[in-house]
Amino acid sequence: MALQLFFVPNYSCSLSPRVLGTRLLPQRATLYCCQAIKHDSNVQLQRERPSANYQPPIWTSDFVESLNNYTADKIHKERAKRLREEARGMICDEDADPLATLELIDDIKRLGLGHHFKEEISNVLDRMLSTQATRTWLREKRSLHATALHFRLCREHGYEISQDVFKSFKDENGDFIEGLGEDIKGLLSLYEASYLAFEGEDLLEEAKAFAISQLMGVKGDIDAALRDQINYALELPLHHRMSRLEARWYIENYCQRKGPNHHLLDLAKLDFNMVQSRHQIELQEMSRWWEDTGLARKLSFARNRLMECYFWALGMVPDEHELSDCRKGLTKVAAFVTIIDDIYDFYGSLDELQLFTEAVERWDINTLEDLPDYMKLCFLALYNTINEMAYDTLKEHGLNIVPYLARGWTDMCKAFLLEAKWRFNKKTPTLETYLDNGCISVSGLVFLIHVYFYVTKNITEESLHSFNFYQDLLKSSSMIFRLCNDLGTSKDELERGESANSISCYMLEHGVSEQLAREHIKRLRDETWKRMNKYRMGSTFERSFIQIAINLARIAQCTYQHGDGHGAPDAKAKNRVLSVLIEPIQLLERKLPNY
Repeated sequence: MALQLFFVPNYSCSLSPRVLGTRLLPQRATLYCCQAIKHDSNVQLQRERPSANYQPPIWTSDFVESLNNYTADKIHKERAKRLREEARGMICDEDADPLATLELIDDIKRLGLGHHFKEEISNVLDRMLSTQATRTWLREKRSLHATALHFRLCREHGYEISQDVFKSFKDENGDFIEGLGEDIKGLLSLYEASYLAFEGEDLLEEAKAFAISQLMGVKGDIDAALRDQINYALELPLHHRMSRLEARWYIENYCQRKGPNHHLLDLAKLDFNMVQSRHQIELQEMSRWWEDTGLARKLSFARNRLMECYFWALGMVPDEHELSDCRKGLTKVAAFVTIIDDIYDFYGSLDELQLFTEAVERWDINTLEDLPDYMKLCFLALYNTINEMAYDTLKEHGLNIVPYLARGWTDMCKAFLLEAKWRFNKKTPTLETYLDNGCISVSGLVFLIHVYFYVTKNITEESLHSFNFYQDLLKSSSMIFRLCNDLGTSKDELERGESANSISCYMLEHGVSEQLAREHIKRLRDETWKRMNKYRMGSTFERSFIQIAINLARIAQCTYQHGDGHGAPDAKAKNRVLSVLIEPIQLLERKLPNY
């Protein structure tokens, strides 16, 4: 007997349930499944299913629903508005010392306030780059800190600037001047700037090595806040950090400094809490959506990681209120990627995985009859959710993007299937073969394809036809995601019987130890960052999309920095969520732990 499906829509919804001949569930529709399949007709369903023994979710839906969103009262809102105007005036003050302006911009960005002043910051940097006075000032000042900060901010904002600006800090032998070792602030700025390097920029590689060696050797009685900055930077450079985590840490560190700008600090605290409150509301909405799907209950073998999925989306799209729908869409994408990944990684038989891959490729509701029960639920939920996203784009732009979204999911499932075949056949491919496939299976391209349609303002038929799924920007971001994922999860995956990841492939291919293989993978990751840095200087994509692609690499580095922060979140992962999403900043200054 076939699976019987009854769709009971919420008739308050105004959306049409049909898009270009594709059956859609209306928004907030409820799916009722009468599972009346004779299991003895499908031998594969009778086999004993393996278990990955994933830990239960740290964050329950009841906990998420109980969050008491911070609400700024009228006085705080008015104060925040006034402080923003004061900060805007400081940024735009043409009579201010150039270094003070650069430091102000850097502080504003790191305090999490940059989304309020994008236009002002771009105008100031444009003015400073285009005037001879700034170049003369930098030459005369001969300040490593000023030069490195100027260099980093320019590259962060997509302005052309040469690594040659650091040549003046080298001696006649080509080494960095010995006395620079006493300039701790300058060394920190040089260190952070070096991570904006492009491929082949050897001078910046030398600068990085020099800065690291000098900073690691800093001794003596130095300011506590400066000591924290050194340790924090050496753990992970600013360029690779998730911006909301950086804002929380920087606010707390800024409190400890001598003579902080209290107006800026007050604004940062107020803004952090107000943005966090908006994120909590989005999170609660996503938690209710996830409960409504019933997938966590029905597919209990898979990871239930709604909080981690939203945290991932927040890492990609951190601040902008107008991109709320994008964050929510990415949360849904991450939830489906997590479940489908678990189906392919250990739960499904090879025959079942082949059927599911074909169903996704055909993107046809009629393929349900060929699938086992648990796959029916997953495919139908995916089908309706993605089609609903496509319908929103159809309303907004009059364009059908279903084929593009479906292709992204199809390519990912095909990559999952190939990895499953390697596992079933106990085959370990070459590193090159593994990475060609792994760049797709890691799901980065699926995320970015959806992002493209959320953030691109001028979507046309021509742009759709020219859209390249495997453009180097998308591939570079996905490659960093893949390499970080493997570095963080390889141990657990191998214990579950998976035969292929970048580390094991390199070990087998070259006959080296795990330690040497890890070092090689880290070098590949760092070289890929350099390739991606170049895309800030110009691309066919809009700047907002480029930034989100870079943020994908950042949230991957954050999630897998100390292990598998998505599949097996530990205390560090829990603290990250607490600091960004749960605990507001006290408006009275206090010291919090280093997150």
